[in-house]
Amino acid sequence: MDYILGIETSCDETAAAVVDTRGVVHSNVIATQIDTHKAYGGVIPEIASRMHVEAINAVIEQALQEAAKNMGDISALAVTQGPGLLGALLIGLQAAKTLAYIHQKPLIAVNHLEGHIFANFISMAPQEKMDIPYPFLCLLVSGGHTQLIISAKPGQYQTVGQTIDDAAGEAYDKVARILKLGYPGGPLVDRLAQDGASGTISFSKARLRAPESKFDFSFSGLKTNVLNYCRRNPAARPADVCAAFQKTVAETLTEHTLSAAQKYSSEHIYLAGGVAANQGLRRTLGAAGQAQGRQIHFPPPALCTDNAAMIAGAALAKWQSKNFAPLNISALPNWELPSQQAKLP
Repeated sequence: MDYILGIETSCDETAAAVVDTRGVVHSNVIATQIDTHKAYGGVIPEIASRMHVEAINAVIEQALQEAAKNMGDISALAVTQGPGLLGALLIGLQAAKTLAYIHQKPLIAVNHLEGHIFANFISMAPQEKMDIPYPFLCLLVSGGHTQLIISAKPGQYQTVGQTIDDAAGEAYDKVARILKLGYPGGPLVDRLAQDGASGTISFSKARLRAPESKFDFSFSGLKTNVLNYCRRNPAARPADVCAAFQKTVAETLTEHTLSAAQKYSSEHIYLAGGVAANQGLRRTLGAAGQAQGRQIHFPPPALCTDNAAMIAGAALAKWQSKNFAPLNISALPNWELPSQQAKLP
């Protein structure tokens, strides 16, 4: 059995994990910085980098201890090369490169977005192998990205829809700020929405008219609608506003996803990214997808947010093909998902 040590430091989570070549997670350690950044209402890159420096060694050591492994048991190092905050990425990269050099282990560079997709295929329980039913459609939705991606085979992706302005998670944070709920906004809005009456308020969905934008998203106007509504109705219940906002987001994401699934004949649909933990989206997409006879897959909530197990999972195909990175690689803060143009219908 081979084991991959994954390291993730793309934003404000210092994470390390040990995953075997079947995709079984043996440890998944995360040191979060949320409490520190709450005071600023968002992530401060300089603070994030400094906290990664302080936490990285202890997190890696804890991941090895919880997996009952040492560096002699590790077959390769997997690390997030991008996208993300430049300073934060460099901390994880330096740690991974140093360990790879000292222990003479191969280094595997992983795209953070691909990691989120692979959170669907790793397992906290024993499994015989990592089973991926190609081709599949993935809705990747987070604070920085909202994309519809077709994957026809390992390492091959094509983006068929994406946001033209705000990402869905970014819209959640902005609505939370409007309502003075705190940071991070996504979980807070989701929780409050459960107590709201979505039918008492109606927010319109963005309609993009260009044919080439059929599966694209826009959430900037929705955020503005929420702001204007709250200014006109200062006595409105925040729970009702959250419920109406979340209903609009969930329905928009679901409609576009199922339309893309129909066009590209995708039986399997995967949800990925931080917003994949959103209960309203899970219910809406799950019910609508089931009604169409499609198989909807959700990663465990613990693997939706940034973590290193997903990075190690995404590295497994590269490990098998010996697709290793040199030790002089640097961070790619704007690295797009590796794309080889699939031949789509």
